[in-house]
Amino acid sequence: MVTFLPTRPGRLADVPSFDRAIGGAESNVACALAAAGHSARWVSRVGVDGFGDHLVETIGSYGVDVTGVRRDALRPTGVYFRTAGERGTSAHEVAYYRAGSAASAMSVENVEVGAGRVLHLSGITAALSEECLRLMRELTAPRTGRPVVSFDVNHRSGLRRDANGPGALLELARGADIVFVGEDEAEEAWGVAGGPDGIRELLPEPAVLVVKKGGRGATAFVSAAGEWGLVAQFPAPLGALSCGQSCRLGGTGGRSGTPPARAGETPPTPAPTPRTFEPAPTVDIVSTTGAGDAFAAGFLSGTLRGLPVRERLRLGHLWAAATLTTPGDLTTPPTRAHADRLVALDDHAWETLRLGPGWTQAAQAPEEVRTP
Repeated sequence: MVTFLPTRPGRLADVPSFDRAIGGAESNVACALAAAGHSARWVSRVGVDGFGDHLVETIGSYGVDVTGVRRDALRPTGVYFRTAGERGTSAHEVAYYRAGSAASAMSVENVEVGAGRVLHLSGITAALSEECLRLMRELTAPRTGRPVVSFDVNHRSGLRRDANGPGALLELARGADIVFVGEDEAEEAWGVAGGPDGIRELLPEPAVLVVKKGGRGATAFVSAAGEWGLVAQFPAPLGALSCGQSCRLGGTGGRSGTPPARAGETPPTPAPTPRTFEPAPTVDIVSTTGAGDAFAAGFLSGTLRGLPVRERLRLGHLWAAATLTTPGDLTTPPTRAHADRLVALDDHAWETLRLGPGWTQAAQAPEEVRTP
């Protein structure tokens, strides 16, 4: 969608003007990954209008392949307006204008995902229409040769109002291989108590489940079989990524116990830790919108690079921090060298790290990385 950001704080009724930007869960992930040097493809539908032109041109400028985007002459490009207040507070207002939009008309019949390594999907897309939900069910259905599916729950209570909404999100999450969900949205959507462990009990199927708890940090649950399925699909470093309405990654085949090495191969690494918590650094927040998408992109980038789970979580936190310290839904992530230096900090330096606006443009020399 095209996003309109207020030029000053206040109610939508009082804001006199807005700045135009872009927004959208899957496109945000695709742009961040492409900006970081991965191969990303965005698949969607936009109208034959100026806003559609703006979306395609802007997303393409990040290095994203937009050849999978189709133009709809009968439906407009979706737009939305929001206030400067943070989501989840009384000061936050959002006005969506995407009922009957081109994206809401995506279906099994008119969307072709194409080849790729990671298929990244969002619960927001599933909520746009029954046809979109049917498409998502098709993409997450088990089948031979299916890529590993990455799914961000992205529960929005005001978007899907029918009683089946939370159940549909749970169904899609259970069909995915990598799942991102906030502890608060899991409680709101499914009434899950017991924190990350309670959510894992509800979602034992995904090979990788990442439970986010805002500024406190995130917990990753990883099954050994799921990790080895990824390793079997991708030689290190893991290969390029294709993103869109979807994005791809590998299968979740495998078995418990350490898999044997083939002749001439490096012996396999030990089984991954099934539960890993990584705290988030302190961030001077400008806006929270888009941070979840940036976290998912950072985690997927680390996955494609074959990094350990702890480092993937840290990359997720850093990419989220890049968005948290800017006013829009999307920003360029830190360079790989800059992020890797921060990821390599010892526990004390990481836990006392503070990031503010402009930190991604900070000097890159290792000795110039500052911690309290």
